[in-house]
Amino acid sequence: MTTQQHNVRVAVIQAASVIMDREASTEKAISLTLEAGEKGANIVVFPEAFISAYPRGLAFGATVGSRSAEGRKDWLRYWENSVPVPSETTDKLGEAARKAGVYLVIGVIERDNEFSGGTLYCSVLFFGPDGTLLGKHRKLKPTGSERLIWGEGDGSTLPVFDTPHGKIGALICWENYMPLARAAMYAKGVQIYIAPTADSRDVWQSTIRHIAVEGRCFVLSCNQYVNKDMYPTDLACYDDLASSPDEMCPGGSAIIGPLGEYIKEPVFGKEKLLITDLDLREIAYSQFDFDVVGHYSRPDVFQLVVNEEKKENVKWKN
Repeated sequence: MTTQQHNVRVAVIQAASVIMDREASTEKAISLTLEAGEKGANIVVFPEAFISAYPRGLAFGATVGSRSAEGRKDWLRYWENSVPVPSETTDKLGEAARKAGVYLVIGVIERDNEFSGGTLYCSVLFFGPDGTLLGKHRKLKPTGSERLIWGEGDGSTLPVFDTPHGKIGALICWENYMPLARAAMYAKGVQIYIAPTADSRDVWQSTIRHIAVEGRCFVLSCNQYVNKDMYPTDLACYDDLASSPDEMCPGGSAIIGPLGEYIKEPVFGKEKLLITDLDLREIAYSQFDFDVVGHYSRPDVFQLVVNEEKKENVKWKN
């Protein structure tokens, strides 16, 4: 078991992607990671789909029963700017984590490079301060129209990493409305629960505060701040955005303590680096009267089975 320090400095980076541009989004992530490192951060968190876009407002030319050629062009552009894992992009991110001396947690649109197919996944990548790619989490259930563009992850990518700064893990956006997924994270002992998101609604704040008080953990919620004028105007389906507001995503990133109180209140209307110090002893302090996987559990009544095997369509036998 890793020897833990009581105090950890965390940085939650509310910023926009350079939409549909993997290289520029990566360079922006590197710059912001180094800035957070200079400010003494131990853990740095980026939003869902930071590289290279959460394509809010785009329909990719799809309606029930048909897809358009223009939509396929935008899809190809999105696919070409996704992130194979591992790749040159992950090497650059790892190097940024090493230079900054931080654990880097970043949302990417991952391209499955194990097969020749084109499936994309909404993923979170974890890098250590030595630059190592520690692992990834793939979103288990894309929400609504996200299912058009992203595949489903499986139980093989549900990691919680034991670090000197606490046990860290992530669920993405509306995965956090899956109570059994949360239960699995709690059972793995997550202490710093990372929630990259694209949800800026008021009710999302209720969600992250509930998770903190339910899991008796710190919650780092990280969203993008995005304006319509950040979208490339040469998208084949740019007209999809005609009815969208100028402020596409106002943000709402926040940091919550294990009794459900804000440590850093939600920030709206701008890009912002939220940085603060956490005392991991507050977790034990909070568990005096409630420990969801300890004295407040009832394994004689309730049990959860988690399948962590990788899904495979074809199995080869010698």
